[in-house]
Amino acid sequence: MAWCSADRCSEKRKEPMTRTLEATERKQVRMPDIDKVVVVTGASSGIGESTARLLARHGAKVVLGARRKDRLDAAVKEISAAGGKAISVAVDVTKRAEVEALIKAAVDSFGRVDVMVNDAGIMAIAPIEALKVEEWDRMIDVNIKGLLYGVAAVLPQMLKQKSGHIINLASVFGIKVFAPGGTVYCATKSAVRALTEGLRIELHSKNIRCTMISPGAVATELPEASSDEATRKNLREFYKSVVAIPAESVAKAIAYAIEQPADVEIDEIVIRPTAQDF
Repeated sequence: MAWCSADRCSEKRKEPMTRTLEATERKQVRMPDIDKVVVVTGASSGIGESTARLLARHGAKVVLGARRKDRLDAAVKEISAAGGKAISVAVDVTKRAEVEALIKAAVDSFGRVDVMVNDAGIMAIAPIEALKVEEWDRMIDVNIKGLLYGVAAVLPQMLKQKSGHIINLASVFGIKVFAPGGTVYCATKSAVRALTEGLRIELHSKNIRCTMISPGAVATELPEASSDEATRKNLREFYKSVVAIPAESVAKAIAYAIEQPADVEIDEIVIRPTAQDF
């Protein structure tokens, strides 16, 4: 019988175990096909665009909605060239008729809507004493009313189908108030939290799942929405200091919630840079 030292035997035992673990991890990160029709607002950039692209790569039929039609068309062209299925619809989520037209286009093109991702949002950060009332109004209109218009437009279709999934983008600033500067924005994202939980309670008996995604600092256009230059500068420095995560990281979290079996509901995912405190 051949003998070996404890260290060498340990190394031999670890080697196949490590290979097996690595193979298991590779299997775990492979996303299954997502054979669903998914509508995404705010899809011309950032998290919305990344989500549409990621889901399309994994078999979803995606409907991209946003105001910047040229960007939507460019994304759809690239998705289609890669073998995916996608359409684009110009939509301002503050206009209810346009959101209804977005859902109608999805049903006309693909026959149903399985998932609604309410991603459209703006973050106009500024001290409350600056009285950026027009920006307050815009955040309320987009972040709260725009989300509600999405729910109002898609809910009849999901009730008809007796299934569906509503995913709302909130924020870590809906969990902890960032002030001075973020008072009104935090209020809108706190409203998203309350709305999503209320929807979950009301709709789970209808076989409609609800998920809230609360990102921290993400490398998108969002910090540039304020008209206050000092605020934009501070936000740029903050995002750099915490190493803002890529939008696709949030897209993967959204995909994770979508791919769960019908009897599993992911109620909330909080995702932030490791270096971010709050």
